[in-house]
Amino acid sequence: MEHTVTTEKGEYGQAVVIKLKGELDHHSASRLSREVDALLRKRNERVCIIDMTCVSFMDSSGLGVLLGRYKIMNERGGQLIVRNPNRTIDRILRMSGIYSIMEVTK
Repeated sequence: MEHTVTTEKGEYGQAVVIKLKGELDHHSASRLSREVDALLRKRNERVCIIDMTCVSFMDSSGLGVLLGRYKIMNERGGQLIVRNPNRTIDRILRMSGIYSIMEVTK
């Protein structure tokens, strides 16, 4: 899973944006989690946006990645936002209950 990191200023204030590309599955979840956790420890932004525009597939390991980063941001009084999930991933997010704890934007 490839990813790029940028910072944007917008409606949420200063936010770190992690743009994912590829498949978010059991093969990539552990490495991605470690890399994002290290990044979040170095940064002070209170908002983290996971941009899923270019994610072609996600399994339950991907849900674990999102929930783990949600926990980190929530503990620091911040917010995790999921941006632009495709139709299939949106369905997985809805079925899992993610919408009840974090914001998902399109």
